[in-house]
Amino acid sequence: MSNDTIAAPRSAHTPQYKRHKTGRASFEMMAWLFMRLSGVVLVVLIFGHLFVNLMLGQGIHAIDFGFVAGKWSSPFWQVWDLLMLWLAMLHGTNGVRTIINDYAERNGTRMTLKTVLYIAAAVIIVLGTLVIFTFDPCPAGAVTDLPSFCPVP
Repeated sequence: MSNDTIAAPRSAHTPQYKRHKTGRASFEMMAWLFMRLSGVVLVVLIFGHLFVNLMLGQGIHAIDFGFVAGKWSSPFWQVWDLLMLWLAMLHGTNGVRTIINDYAERNGTRMTLKTVLYIAAAVIIVLGTLVIFTFDPCPAGAVTDLPSFCPVP
């Protein structure tokens, strides 16, 4: 072989995002697309959250238990915060999964790290969802003369 020729590659090039025989895009392609779409939606959700919490009304000085209880008494804000929680957790989990895949060299290490990641994400998503939908700002025996959203007995 002369110095001016290029050696044949060991294997044919395979595209990074292969399509399955059924024509559906691979999991990695869907994960890549999810990261882009969820990122855009998260920007809107987070800036809306920050604007309402920090810019409207009295700003940061108004944020207390009553403020959060008043917001979560509305189904709109419950769904808003739920979407923010779920998308942020899934977006972050997918990003850390990618980092684990890139940097964990051993299969056992990779599997262990991803198992811990998935369990942690599931626990946070389940607990956060429960808090948002089971939050009761006026439990039995609570002081009812402070917050305006608690009915007076």
